[in-house]
This record gives sequence, C-alpha cells and structure tokens, in this order.
Amino acid sequence: MDSLKVAVVEYLRGGRNVSLAESVPSDIMHMVDPYWYKWPPMEPLWFGIIGFIITVLGIMSLTGNFIVMYIFTSSKSLRTPSNMFVVNLAFSDFMMMFTMFPPVVLNGIYGTWIMGPFWCELYGLCGSLFGCVSIWSMTLIAYDRYCVIVKGMSRKPLTISAAVFRLLFVWATCLAWGLFPLFGWNRYVPEGNMTACGTDYFAKDWWNRSYIIVYTVWVYFTPLLTIMFSYWHILKAVRVHEQAMRDQAKKMNVASLRNSEADKGKSVEIKLAKVALVTISLWFLAWTPYGIINWAGIFESMHLSPLSTICGSIFAKANSVCNPIVYGLSHPKYKQVLREKMPCLACGKDDSHSDVKTVATGEISESAA
Repeated sequence: MDSLKVAVVEYLRGGRNVSLAESVPSDIMHMVDPYWYKWPPMEPLWFGIIGFIITVLGIMSLTGNFIVMYIFTSSKSLRTPSNMFVVNLAFSDFMMMFTMFPPVVLNGIYGTWIMGPFWCELYGLCGSLFGCVSIWSMTLIAYDRYCVIVKGMSRKPLTISAAVFRLLFVWATCLAWGLFPLFGWNRYVPEGNMTACGTDYFAKDWWNRSYIIVYTVWVYFTPLLTIMFSYWHILKAVRVHEQAMRDQAKKMNVASLRNSEADKGKSVEIKLAKVALVTISLWFLAWTPYGIINWAGIFESMHLSPLSTICGSIFAKANSVCNPIVYGLSHPKYKQVLREKMPCLACGKDDSHSDVKTVATGEISESAA
C-alpha cells in the first residue's frame, strides 16, 4: 500500500522535485493526501499574511470572549439559566482560538506542520469539538429566545438543571463527533498550506465521505435551519404584538402605548430584524465557505487551492470574534454591567432603563409576553 501511494505521489508530481507537501516532515508525510503534491510551495509572503491575520483575530477573540465570560459570571443579575448558553458560547469560542491560532502562527513560521502526527490529530479534534459546541450554543440561544418570545407565559420556565442538561448533551455529542475520526471514521490530516489540520475531505471511499456528509448535516444544516426557524417565528410573534399595540393605541386615541422616549420612533420589529439578520448572516458567511470546501473536496466538484482552503478555515474561526459582539454588546444588561466594571470599553448610550429589550436578551416586556 505504501509503495502504491509513493507511486501515485510521484505521478502527481509530474517529475517535479518540489511541491507544497514535500516540505512536510517525514513523520507526518503518510497523513498528507496525494492531492496536495500537485501544488507548488506557497510564497513565504502568504504565510506572513495569514499569520498576521490569525494573530489579530486570535487576540480579539480571546479578549472579547474572556470579557463576556467575566461580565456574565461576575454579575449576579446576569447569572440566569438562559445566559448560561451565552457563557458556554464564549467559552467554546475562547478555547477554539486558544487552541487554534498559536499552532497556525508557529507552523507558518516554518512554512509547514512541524508538530508531528499526534498534535495534528489533537488540533483537528479541538477544532471540531469547540467549533461544533459554538455552533450548537448559538442554536440553543436562538431556540431559548423562541420559547420566551413565541410561547410566552405558556412555556415551561428554563431552570438551571435543564440548561445544564442541554449543555452536557451538546458537549457529549460534539465530543463524540470529534472523536470519530480518531477511531477510523474519516481522519485528521494536514490541509491547505500545511499549517493546519482538519478532516480528510479528499477521501475517495464512501465510508470516509459519509462522515463529512452526516457531520455537515449535524453541525451545519440542522443548526442553521433551527436558527432560521426560531428567528422567523420570533419576528412573526413580535410583528403580531406590535400590530396589537398599535390597534390598542388607536382605540384609546393615543399616539403610542410606549412610555419611554427612547422607544418612540423606533420599531421593535426593526430591532429584532437587525439582530436576526446579523446573527444568521454572520453564521452563513463564516461557516458556508468551509462547508463548501469540504463538500467540494469529497465530490471533486471544485479545484481547491491551498490558499483557498486555509482561508476558508480561518474565515470560520473568525466567527468567534463576532459572537461576543452579537451576543454580548446587544444585551442591555450586559452593557450596563460592562459600563460599571469596565467603563473604558463601554460604548453606546445607556439603555438600562428601556422598557423594551432586544431579542438578544431572550426577554421581552411584560406586555409583550
């Protein structure tokens, strides 16, 4: 089998003495797919650019998510069952960047993966685990808001034990999916410019291809459809509520039933639509390119270059930078506590007294419920 692989590699090289994959140390060369031998080495400048970008994203992600965890756990008013999902999202995003960006920078300095097979598999496992947990944390947040706003008073209140159970289920399931490649269902291999590792989306047999397909359904399509379902019904419910308030105000011959000046001239529908649009858009923009890369690899439907694949991987990780903003700064109580504990980082006006909270809090006014 090894001799056959060597022959395939030599054939793909086409007589060339240098290729991208030839820079990989001998102890990990058996993990490199023959596809990468078709590509010449990348320009050193690209390693520097990628290293700089991932460093900036890493620092922003670690700082932002650490602040989110600190604010939500240090304030008693924010320690609610629903906010456990936000803290979990911040933790998984923090750990993803903590385990992802230093190896990319280190290996980028050497122009290839120098950390050996074990760390390549561990890197792939961490990326799969924490990425999956982040995605499903976003899904739990969206579904929790759906229950609060759409079901209203008829819902069963979320308890700490119920929130913990959901989080444990997510972590256990995501860990199982991350471990499968270590036990023969697909595998973790060097990818792109050989400075990162991920699942083998160039596998030709359907046993390994099936992992990419089923895993994509679990970690991409199911969460995306759930988030879209949740926000669609949230917007629909609030639209009905707003119309009811306008009708009631018309009957009472008043301009508005709202008391707060901050809410006058602002539609709750617009606020909710913006949060929903930002959430789904960031989700789609961050994860879709890498999903396309994986499917293009297994179905051989696109000519994937090393630069495009590593950029797709980094783009997905960049979502961990956006999440603290979407799920943290759009939370009125979070901004209030941030203004108290870290005034230098607070931005925007103080809306702590607003009687209508955005969908990002998972809460609505008493009349809306």
